[in-house]
Amino acid sequence: MTVIEDYISTIPEDRQGKLQQLYKTIKQLIPDATEKMSYGMPTFYLNENLVHFANAKHHIGFYPTPAAIEAFKQELTEFKTSKGAIQFPLDHELPIDLIKNIVLFRLEENGKK
Repeated sequence: MTVIEDYISTIPEDRQGKLQQLYKTIKQLIPDATEKMSYGMPTFYLNENLVHFANAKHHIGFYPTPAAIEAFKQELTEFKTSKGAIQFPLDHELPIDLIKNIVLFRLEENGKK
């Protein structure tokens, strides 16, 4: 079991499905990334922290950096966002295509550094 899978296993069962879906989506896109815990959150790392995610009281938090939030601000209008975070409500399906695009953006951004 990876450190991220271990984290997910500690979350209430009714939330584990979405967290697993998010985890598998990111892992599929960046299989070479190191999986670790950073700031208490599951993190994918490749030369730098690419994205984090976490279970929160009323949502699933996704943390792709402020640049990614800015780049996708038009697509994120239905979600609560802050400087570096996106909140996915628990009562909605995860926007997997949007998440994939954000992860690929972060991967490309990482490659330019």
